[in-house]
Amino acid sequence: MKKSSQAADVSSRLRRVEGKHNPLIKQLREAFSRGKLTKTGDCAIEGLRMVEEAMRSGLRLSAMFFRESSQSTIQRLLPQIGAQVQTLLLSDKLFDSVVGSESPQGVAAMVRLRTFSFDDLVERLQVGPVVVLAGLQDPGNLGTVLRSAEAFGSAGVILGEGTVSPYNSKAVRASAGSVFRLPIVHGHGDHPKGAIELGKICETLREKQVRLMATSSHKGTPLRQADLKQSCAIFFGNEGAGLSRGLMAQMDEVLSIPHLPQVESLNAGVAASIVLYEAAQQRD
Repeated sequence: MKKSSQAADVSSRLRRVEGKHNPLIKQLREAFSRGKLTKTGDCAIEGLRMVEEAMRSGLRLSAMFFRESSQSTIQRLLPQIGAQVQTLLLSDKLFDSVVGSESPQGVAAMVRLRTFSFDDLVERLQVGPVVVLAGLQDPGNLGTVLRSAEAFGSAGVILGEGTVSPYNSKAVRASAGSVFRLPIVHGHGDHPKGAIELGKICETLREKQVRLMATSSHKGTPLRQADLKQSCAIFFGNEGAGLSRGLMAQMDEVLSIPHLPQVESLNAGVAASIVLYEAAQQRD
C-alpha cells in the first residue's frame, strides 16, 4: 500500500471535534485542571512520551486526542491504537486550551490506571520497603519519589492525607511512567474509602511486623548503619514541616542522611531517592 493510501486510512479513523462542549473534551479539560480522575475513572495524560509509556505498560486507553497540526504524531501513534479507542482530532487552538501545557506535544489520552490495595503492598514487602508519604504537596517531588521507588525496587507507595494527587499532570510527567506500573495506594479522586489516615496505617503495619522508619535532617541512625533489608515502611513528610509530631512518635527508628551542616535539609524527592538506593544496595 502506498504511503498516501496509508495516511488516508489512518486519517479516516479520526473524528473531528470542533466544540469545547463535547462531553469527552469537557472531561479531559476537567481532569487536567483538577488533577483528578475523569468521571469514567480515567487518568488524563499528555505528550508523546507519556502516551507511549502508557501503551508499553499495557494500560487500557479509552480515548485519544490529537492536535491537528501534529501530523507526524498522528501517523506514528494511530496505527498502534485498537479500533475500540475513540480518536478525536482537535484544532490547535482547542487542543491547547484543553491540555493547558506550556509546550503541548500534540497528543493527549485518557487511560485506566491499575488499582492496588494496602494488602497488595504488604504482600510485596519481600521485594523492598513500602514508601509512605505524609503531606507531600509538590507534584514534581511526588513524581520523583514514584520514579525512584520503581527504579530501586520499592514494594509500593502509600499517599497519606494532604499529599498531592498522583493524577496531577506534573506528577505524572515527573514519574516518567512509573505511575503507570508502581503499586500506589491513595485516597484521591473518587476513592470509596476517602483519605488515608496514616495513624491507622501505622497500627496496621506494626500488627504485620513491619518496622516503621522516618528520616531526619541531622539526627538519628546514620543511613549506612540502618537495617533496610527487613520488612519496613519508610515515611517522608511535608517539604517544609516534615512529619507531624504524632507520626514521629509512632516511628520505631529515625534515619539520618549525613550531609554538611550548613544545608538545613534535603529535598523530599532527593531524600527518598537516597534512602531507596541504600535499601536496594543492602538487598543486593
